[in-house]
Amino acid sequence: MKRPLITRILQVLRYGPPMVGWPTFIWNQELFIVFVLDSRLQQDTLPIGDFPLCRLLLSNDANYPWFILVPRRADISEIFQLEDADQLKLWQETTELSRVLKEAFAADKLNVAALGNVVSQLHMHVIVRKRSDVAWPAPVWGKHPALAYTDEQFAEIRRQLKPLLTTDFRFEEE
Repeated sequence: MKRPLITRILQVLRYGPPMVGWPTFIWNQELFIVFVLDSRLQQDTLPIGDFPLCRLLLSNDANYPWFILVPRRADISEIFQLEDADQLKLWQETTELSRVLKEAFAADKLNVAALGNVVSQLHMHVIVRKRSDVAWPAPVWGKHPALAYTDEQFAEIRRQLKPLLTTDFRFEEE
């Protein structure tokens, strides 16, 4: 059943568009701000869905469950550039995702970081680490070639996350 146009417009305004790479129009005071996901993030990730502030992506590297939160705000490269309410929301969403990932993947450790040396668009890495992973205990960056997810592996990750993410999360349409 098709949703009424106004419902779809409101959904896009709240959560962003249904596809990674589409511009998101965000109402901020009296003007629209356009958010576009950095092309390198588009190329190297798979879309999971959206929290109220952040788009959730999965790094296309099956060596590690490696998730990336990207605040849907234009021209932001540092956390301090976010409005105070958005800074709080970013930490809440990072904490919620961390809790879910620890449970879903039985993580021994979570690596959480905002680096941005290559991709300056603000994004948070939340990486599930296990003592059995190929890089343990070293950092994951540049250690081993990326191993792309199969469609089945990606579907399984989504299946694991669905019952654990809050009602504020909207999964990308399959």
